[in-house]
Amino acid sequence: MTTHAMTPRRRGIRGRTVTPWLFAAPAIVLFVLFLLIPIAYSIFLSFRGERVEGAGAFGRRVEGFVGFENYIAALTDSEFLQGFGRIGLYGLIAIPAVLGLALLFALLLDAPRSRARRFSRTAIFIPYAVPGVIASLLWGFMYLPSTSPFSFIARELGGSSIPFLDGPLLYFSLANIALWTGVGFNMIIIYTSLRSIPTEIYEAARLDGAGEWTIALRIKIPLVAPAIVLTGLFSVIGTLQFYSEPQTLRPLTNTISSTWVPLMWIYQEAFVNANLGGASAASVVLAIATLVLSVLILRFFQRRTFGDSE
Repeated sequence: MTTHAMTPRRRGIRGRTVTPWLFAAPAIVLFVLFLLIPIAYSIFLSFRGERVEGAGAFGRRVEGFVGFENYIAALTDSEFLQGFGRIGLYGLIAIPAVLGLALLFALLLDAPRSRARRFSRTAIFIPYAVPGVIASLLWGFMYLPSTSPFSFIARELGGSSIPFLDGPLLYFSLANIALWTGVGFNMIIIYTSLRSIPTEIYEAARLDGAGEWTIALRIKIPLVAPAIVLTGLFSVIGTLQFYSEPQTLRPLTNTISSTWVPLMWIYQEAFVNANLGGASAASVVLAIATLVLSVLILRFFQRRTFGDSE
């Protein structure tokens, strides 16, 4: 009798234990198939390469374990390391500009006297919906001297074509594409954070005589600091993964080489030079650099922004 009485209860407990795993199973399967397995396979390939067995003209190439040779080759390749310098310079221009404009637009939309908020939010966000490759192509034709309206106006005024895709201006041209595609997304995150702040805080500040700019600088920005750090972290990760814009503009200029940024170097090694081991090692290096930089940024801001005392 006792055994039969306990069976439904045990089944209920077992059902409550299994049900969450059944709901999570599709996400777990996709996570394993499309993230864990590719990462593990990439790490496996990074320790493999081709060696020449035999001597002279009778030697043959054999694939096998090469240890850390691929990592050493990547970390000592000047073009690969220069790519990090290029994305660093690009990030110094693009990240502050994107976050600054996103914060400014969010504050303006959150101002009490702002009008047409829904239209403005949509108008600022729409460029984010345009794929990065399409945006790069559009701006590429805007930059070309033969099709650029800016260069046309400059020539009509007696000047010369503007070298958007040459020299130092190239970095600003690429950063402009980042503004076009990134401001709307970051603005939505910051604006959503602003809308979650209780209005009583603003009312109390106005009763104390604070103006709107004082409220924005002293209250709004400090309270949305976690959102700013989050968008900044996304921007840093996106900068390290910078690829589609320079790759799309490369046929339009001689300034951008086929290995201009790290991901372009990795693509060249993997699909042009057929060096999967070297490309995998460089990918692991890039992933580790992204992880380390992300952790350092979070550790730096956690006390000031998230109130973590540890």
